[in-house]
Amino acid sequence: MPVAIITGASKGLGRALAEALAARGWDLVLDARTAEVLRETAAGLEARHGTRVRALPGDVTDAGHRAELVAAAWKLGGVDLLVSNASALGAEPLVRLEGLPLEGLRRALEVNVVAALGLVQEALPLLRAAEAGAVIAVSSDAAAEPYETWGGYGASKAALDQLAAVLGEEEPGLRVWAVDPGDMATDLYAAAVPDDDDPRPAPAGVVPAFLRLLDERPASGRYAAPSLLAEGR
Repeated sequence: MPVAIITGASKGLGRALAEALAARGWDLVLDARTAEVLRETAAGLEARHGTRVRALPGDVTDAGHRAELVAAAWKLGGVDLLVSNASALGAEPLVRLEGLPLEGLRRALEVNVVAALGLVQEALPLLRAAEAGAVIAVSSDAAAEPYETWGGYGASKAALDQLAAVLGEEEPGLRVWAVDPGDMATDLYAAAVPDDDDPRPAPAGVVPAFLRLLDERPASGRYAAPSLLAEGR
């Protein structure tokens, strides 16, 4: 069975993607900081789909934790897919750049960029050895559009996009996709803009876009989930 590592997998998009992959028979290594919720997620996936799911609570900025994630995947058979989904906003709720705490910006960069690269570096030998190794970096439209108050978060995601683009050039044997999932109803968005009451789609609604990438394996690059969904209709 193929094996995926998914960070930020206890809820939201990470959990929805884990559900879809488990339904396809994938074995999973899941990361999140909230241990109880992550373990409940893993137990539910195993019960519903009969796949092997390893829940490893921790912080992706911890090099030791990243090594544990890859070691757990190796024990399951390797790493076929690495999904960097864990994210930090930099400020909750979001604020204009003039008031953005620099420590918050450092945290966003550490989680969204440095840790994502660190995990790729740790997993790269196993990804190269996989028959169809792939990396998904979960991006944001804030990486490409100048939305007020989204400057710090957007800058970190723009940096992640560039890392993904260069990795795709450096590792032609892999598929490396930066994916903008579009608007979703997630805890991250609620923390970013708590006063926004507009209804947003559930994360499960964009998962078919990610599955399309895995099924069709287009060239490495940046993709927008709404466009992938529209093209697939």
